[in-house]
Amino acid sequence: MRQWIIAGVLAALCVAGTAWLMKSPRATQPPPLRVLLIPADGGTESGTLADYRPIFDAVARSTGLGFDLKVAQSYGGVVEAMCNDAADIAFVGSVTYLQAQKRGCAELLAVAVKGGRSVYYSGLFVRADSPARSIADLRRRRVAFGDVNSTSAFIFPVAMFLDAGIDPVRDLSAVRMTGTHANSLAALINGEVDAAALSFDSYDKAVRANVPGARDLRVVARSEPIPYPPLIASTRLKPAVRERLRTAFEKVDHTAGVTPEMIRGYGGARVDSYVGHVPADHFDPAMRKMAQVTPALKEEMLRKSAERQAW
Repeated sequence: MRQWIIAGVLAALCVAGTAWLMKSPRATQPPPLRVLLIPADGGTESGTLADYRPIFDAVARSTGLGFDLKVAQSYGGVVEAMCNDAADIAFVGSVTYLQAQKRGCAELLAVAVKGGRSVYYSGLFVRADSPARSIADLRRRRVAFGDVNSTSAFIFPVAMFLDAGIDPVRDLSAVRMTGTHANSLAALINGEVDAAALSFDSYDKAVRANVPGARDLRVVARSEPIPYPPLIASTRLKPAVRERLRTAFEKVDHTAGVTPEMIRGYGGARVDSYVGHVPADHFDPAMRKMAQVTPALKEEMLRKSAERQAW
């Protein structure tokens, strides 16, 4: 009897010990890293998540880390999240990255490469039946722009107008700030504006998705090459974790079990690979455009948009 009692006690202790180990922080999986995506593409929130899940699933294979992906409501919201410890990783535009970097909140994690380059383009689009043939023809026209902090839907297109000698506040009949590429595209297709500023990646995604009317547009002006939207990491992450992630992205195209279809970038487009280190001057074009599109000009355009002229 005594032997049975001792055996029972030992068994109970083993069960209790196992339960304690299961509850121990050492035995639990670390919480997933919080990933925030700007609402940049030409699709829906679920579409944006679908665009980036493949690449993060691929990185998870080689790191064992988990990722919780969410889409932000605005570009500025991503910067605030990075700077207030509400996000660990973010997909952003070049301008958004530079804003976060200036505040010391983030550093470059990785940038997609396609065809040996890490660039993309913005354009000013019109409907196929529009009489406009050049950016000069958009004077006294209604133009839609995206988020005021968007690199390809605001900063570069506004700079394109300035470079063409067109004041977007005084020379356009109306300015519409839509917040996203998708909204600008819809405004143009529905005839609510005469032109829209869009990235070619977001436009191409709309074409691939067979968005009604998307194929009935044409380009009147194309931007200079824009630094590709990067993935950035919070400076609050431990340096070892940041380097582990950077290495994983750089080697993702050679990771076992990762197919080419999983290596995705902006707008869900397939890319060749990712790099974690770029030349120091890589983002200089975006910095120059940021300086050109001043805070005062942004405020004037927002006021003009609020006037809702001629809608």
